[in-house]
Amino acid sequence: MSQMEIGSVKLKLDRKAIKHLHISVVPPDGRVKVSAPRQMTDTAIRTAVASRIGWIRKQQRDFRAQARQSDRQMVSGECHYLWGRPCRLRVVERQGRHEVILSGKNTLRLYVQPGTSIQNKQSVLAEHGRTLLKAEVERLLKIWSPKIGATPSFWGIKKMKTKWGSCNTYTKRIWLNLELVKKPPECLEYILVHELVHLLERHHNERFKAHIDRLIPSWRERRNLLNSLPLAFENWSY
Repeated sequence: MSQMEIGSVKLKLDRKAIKHLHISVVPPDGRVKVSAPRQMTDTAIRTAVASRIGWIRKQQRDFRAQARQSDRQMVSGECHYLWGRPCRLRVVERQGRHEVILSGKNTLRLYVQPGTSIQNKQSVLAEHGRTLLKAEVERLLKIWSPKIGATPSFWGIKKMKTKWGSCNTYTKRIWLNLELVKKPPECLEYILVHELVHLLERHHNERFKAHIDRLIPSWRERRNLLNSLPLAFENWSY
């Protein structure tokens, strides 16, 4: 990617074999990325981006105003989220294997050996979330793949810096953000369907939107809900 500056806006420019220019403002700090057709001149790109400066700055203001969760110390009493619900963490030190158990509807019991570091506690909780998310994705795929008529060749879960999901339309591989286990279930469903539809249509064009409108008429509300929820941490470390 190359760098470009238009007024006070700095952006990363990626020239691709595409027909139309696409502007993205990505969390957590509102960095600007532009994908442009390879044959498009710098002047044309500058003109197109300049015409969207107002929209870009609004997106950046929204990101700066969006709530962030503070860094977690992994101690009893902390609030952690599971499927959109706030849960209180209770750390229990004991000998034996590490594990997480949901007690009732809103208590996460984290069983660890004495002296376990914060990082290892975070890893145990993250793996618990990964297991839950994987099971839910498997359930949703059985529902949505036949409806959409598209099945990924591979899907996986990983920590992602700027996206809730991604789809490689050539290899048909889908990745989902581990953070989705903290969000309401309808948000995960929207992201999964969004990525599956990319197996039918690569670009976010009218055909793509028509598919989403047909499959999940409330997708805009789900997207807005997801984007309004607190980001993971102040430093967005992953």
